[in-house]
Amino acid sequence: MSSTVLGLVRASHPEPTAAVTTVAGLLAVGVGHPPTGVVAVVLTVAASQFAVGWTNDLLDADRDTTVGRTDKPVASGALGRRTVAVAAAVAATTTVAVALTTNPTAALCATVALVSALLYDWPLKSTPISVLPYAISFGALPAFVVLALPGAPPPPAWLVVAAALLGAGAHFANVLPDLADDARTGVRGLPHRLGPTHSRAAAVGLLIAATVTLVLGPPGPPTAVGLAAVVAAVVIFVVAWYAGRVGPGTGARPVAAFRAVLLVALIDVVLLVMNGRLV
Repeated sequence: MSSTVLGLVRASHPEPTAAVTTVAGLLAVGVGHPPTGVVAVVLTVAASQFAVGWTNDLLDADRDTTVGRTDKPVASGALGRRTVAVAAAVAATTTVAVALTTNPTAALCATVALVSALLYDWPLKSTPISVLPYAISFGALPAFVVLALPGAPPPPAWLVVAAALLGAGAHFANVLPDLADDARTGVRGLPHRLGPTHSRAAAVGLLIAATVTLVLGPPGPPTAVGLAAVVAAVVIFVVAWYAGRVGPGTGARPVAAFRAVLLVALIDVVLLVMNGRLV
């Protein structure tokens, strides 16, 4: 039993699952949810992330085996496919059930985010519109959090747009380290079609656009913190480009760019949570 639980944890993509769930919980606190509301948001988002992660590993098991991904419990045989399929189905059902404890409109947003992410797992992952599910699911996340608050007005457009841009940028950043393995197994999403250079550029542009939207979107003049975040994002990418240009070895540029993308994504997440208080 303990090995099965450990395998399910490993197959759930625990790092992004924990990150997205934490952001949703902090955003729920920021927009004014009572403790019960925060719990409902966290449980909904966590269940959704589990469903998507398990489905992803289940569908990618054969490809992961081909490229020798021994860290993947389904591909390595440490976790049965039926077990993962059942767990994913239970998690997806739990997502909708818990979301419905808030209100139907919020539950619809949560369901849209879930279905969109599952459609990325199959069949959109290998299509030119592979970025679309990321944009939809990330954009629906703050919409769900805001709408789940009783009596809350509709989520502002800038908040949804910024989250969608952040999600789109995350797609390109997330795929960058796996481009070579994906090419071996026939995955041909938008980043694969654009290639590493253009995909890095897309990630940079989308994340800077998300930063600017989070700074200029809220009513009133931009804050000093917001302007500093924009400057920091630009400086980080310039430094990363320079480090990759002069660094040793052919891998310096990709590594520097990937780290820069992650750092700016973190800045955007902080701004997203901070600006949730303005909703």
